[in-house]
Amino acid sequence: MSSKPALGSVEPITVHKIGAKYISYSHTLFAYSAFLVALAIGCYTHYHKIVQNEYFGYPDEWFPSVSATTGDRYPARAIFQILIALTAGPRFALLFLWYFYTTQSARTVSKGFGVFLLIVGLVRTVACGGWVYITSTDDHLAHDVAMILYLLLTLPWQLGVLYASSNTNRTAVFWRRSLTIAFFTTLPPMIYFFIQHKVERVPGAYTTYAFFEWSLILYDVAYDAVTAIEFQNFELSIVDKAPVAVMPSKAAPFVANAEGNISPSLLRNLTLFRGFVTETYLAFVFWSMLTSLALLIWYFPLWYMGISGFEAFLLITLMPIILAIGPLRRWVAKYKGVCHLVSLVGIASYMKVDPVWRLAMTSMGIGISLTTWIATWLENNNQPGNLERSVLIWLLGLIMHNVVKMAWFTENPIWPIMHRENGGLNELGIVLGVVASLEVLLRDFTARKSEESPRVTQSSLGGSVSSAVGFGSLLFALHSMYTDSSTIMRWTVDGYPNYGPEPVPWGVATIASLALGVFISGHRRLTTSIVWYAVGSAACAVFYLSSSWTAYTAGLVLGTYLVSITPAFVHAIAAQKPFVTLFTAFMTYNILCLAHVWVVAYEFVPGGVYARERTDAVLFSIMLLIGIGVIHANSQVKKEGQQKMTQFHVVKFARSMTRVFLVALMAASALVASNRVMTAKTPVPYTTSEKSFTAGIWTIHFALDNDMWASENRMRDAIRDLELDVIGLLESDTMRIIMGNRDWAQSIAEELGYYLDYGPSSMKHTWGCLMLSKFPIIKSEHHLLPSPVGELACAIHATLDVYGQPVDFIVSHNGQDENYNDRIQQTTELGRIMRTSPNPFVFLGYVVTKPHQEIYRLLFEGGEINDIDPTDWDRWCEYVGYRGLRRIGYARVSHGGITDTEIQSGKFQIVDNPIDYWKASYDRITESEVKPALRYPSMFYGQGVRGHRYHVFNEPRYFSQ
Repeated sequence: MSSKPALGSVEPITVHKIGAKYISYSHTLFAYSAFLVALAIGCYTHYHKIVQNEYFGYPDEWFPSVSATTGDRYPARAIFQILIALTAGPRFALLFLWYFYTTQSARTVSKGFGVFLLIVGLVRTVACGGWVYITSTDDHLAHDVAMILYLLLTLPWQLGVLYASSNTNRTAVFWRRSLTIAFFTTLPPMIYFFIQHKVERVPGAYTTYAFFEWSLILYDVAYDAVTAIEFQNFELSIVDKAPVAVMPSKAAPFVANAEGNISPSLLRNLTLFRGFVTETYLAFVFWSMLTSLALLIWYFPLWYMGISGFEAFLLITLMPIILAIGPLRRWVAKYKGVCHLVSLVGIASYMKVDPVWRLAMTSMGIGISLTTWIATWLENNNQPGNLERSVLIWLLGLIMHNVVKMAWFTENPIWPIMHRENGGLNELGIVLGVVASLEVLLRDFTARKSEESPRVTQSSLGGSVSSAVGFGSLLFALHSMYTDSSTIMRWTVDGYPNYGPEPVPWGVATIASLALGVFISGHRRLTTSIVWYAVGSAACAVFYLSSSWTAYTAGLVLGTYLVSITPAFVHAIAAQKPFVTLFTAFMTYNILCLAHVWVVAYEFVPGGVYARERTDAVLFSIMLLIGIGVIHANSQVKKEGQQKMTQFHVVKFARSMTRVFLVALMAASALVASNRVMTAKTPVPYTTSEKSFTAGIWTIHFALDNDMWASENRMRDAIRDLELDVIGLLESDTMRIIMGNRDWAQSIAEELGYYLDYGPSSMKHTWGCLMLSKFPIIKSEHHLLPSPVGELACAIHATLDVYGQPVDFIVSHNGQDENYNDRIQQTTELGRIMRTSPNPFVFLGYVVTKPHQEIYRLLFEGGEINDIDPTDWDRWCEYVGYRGLRRIGYARVSHGGITDTEIQSGKFQIVDNPIDYWKASYDRITESEVKPALRYPSMFYGQGVRGHRYHVFNEPRYFSQ
């Protein structure tokens, strides 16, 4: 007899199937979201109120308890309760699923024990609702009873579930045991600190108690999340017991072909191209967030003048270690579009004015983005075509980041330090990110379900460590030197006339060198060979030991080498067990990042004396660790060479698309460079009729204003309006990871028309001093002033052609107040340089002394120059000096919130007989006695403009000569 149903018969059918694991996922998502979102909103809206308890408040208590966060204030309480309500459905479903799983499927316990455990779970869930929806303010007794009942039932629940767990699933048992131990070992210290708060009234004890309380929440939710491991092959079915009768099939009505005459192969290629475009943009977003993280962190130690605590946000890069949890890793890789979409919170952080919020949101964004990329690689380790495609796209994102930064004068328009007023395109960045994420998300859900081969990993600890240190060092090298096309130029810049390459057009060559690395990266036998490693090491050595063009050329070779080995290194880490590999890789990256900072910030950090000026040790460590990675990657390439190539068509298409994108990016960089060269203004002094010039000095705090926004546009406007022909800008070296690799002075130089001397290179370990000049730079020397103990002091000694007269300028930044002997030696050297020059001289420097004290006299008497106004007693850091020129005026202008230091400036005039002006006269005159062409701008009187005004004297001072 045929089993086929008769026409018109009624038979139950399965309408839909739902994987039980998704119940676990949704429960975990809603539960964690309820608490963490409430915490974030509570801190944002009522921070000082929710950390306040009956005895102490901020700053003694600085972290809120769970109850204060979730039950005390609107809107955090309302949002928490809504999300907990959403958790209830998955929660009850989870309880019944566990009952059926343990009694009917795995059969690990009897039905009687299963019913007992189900009742415990139900009562415990209702008790949770009791303390969630009845706050202590509503009814203290009912709230406490529900809370105590919940905690008491946690013991039989966790032990009962652990007992019912199948021993065949060792991963689940391991996590349950670990979380149970963590939960109950947290209780004694939590109770202890509660007693310290309640009975002993110890300040800060309640904050410590709160951390233990929050950890219980994390452990509790994670404990139930373990069911996702056991529910991988468990599902719910929705069955229709009375469906519509089976009807005879009829021909389907005609449906027009939406694609028209487009061939399937062309349509497929267009889809693949679209995916390449969107993922390349998401890779650009990744590099944008990674490069902004340390930049945002830097704002805080900059103002603290030392370790601030916010440096801990760097550890967000360890977030990928959670991918050691197999189900989570597979979920992230499968639904990477969702994760990329959520990671855009890092780009949206610009919406928050508070620097702390911007840092926190960016950290969250880069953590999720980094985890998503790593998960994609790990889950494709047995699909070499998909893996190589992902790595190539990741590298295209790096090159795109360089091109975009070149177009924005080395800023990134979607960084959190940017907004519409200073040139940011954050809104557009978010929109494009959402579109790209949705495209990936659509492919995630529409992709055909392929046979998933089990992920095969190598079990060697040595292999994990070798591949990890190699990748961590490689990531640091790319981040520190090749996330901006001008970085390697500023690391190796020298004095005029041997200054070295300019950022435009030579940034195109930097981008081309990275593109070349991508081109040859597919030849993994070459890129992992010892010979190629020797080329990279030699290039690194030449890069460090030389300067100017020679060093830059070596930097190009090094960039090509580093990019070329990236796919091989990613293949290597993807084949290893995740936890040890990822922890080691990103700890290596973090340690190198800190070392990169320690070499220059040694004065302000613990152990800094051992890292002082040791960029050589950092570069040596990078190449040594990369060498270890190369050895491992080479052995892996040889093993894979004996295996049959799979996914050849995917590799071929990915490499073809990569070549197309590289050509497009190189063409874009050439267009950007050409446009900048053509639109750059020619340097011309502001006032030429009187042979006069205005010089100034300004400490600009690395081009981050007081509210953590990029400040070069505001600096440009102030410099333009003050008509400064020569200006020294201090604390200007931003070519480090912590400053974002931003050569911001390019924009001022090109838009206002200045010659630029960057000052001592970034590998000279100073905080930087640069000079902008309307006059041609005949020659310049970069000095490292004597600094035996404290931070390294820098100086530029330049000779400018000022209306045909050689005039010498010094721009300098001496050490801090703490190291008096250093400042004595530094000022003595400055005096020697000025004293031995035969030319008229202008000094623009940061000296750190009160007028007429020892260091002041060493500078002005020892250098045989004149103080621009010795009657100005209200000075400490910045000073202006001169000789051999006619001094016209002197003005002090407020900083306007751009930094914490004012602008000091002097107006001077070239004279035919400089020797007669070697010594100054200090006869004052009124502004009316000064020619209009020689006066300071009137816009800075009174309230001034944009926060800049004449202050201290409230007006410029003018002199007879």
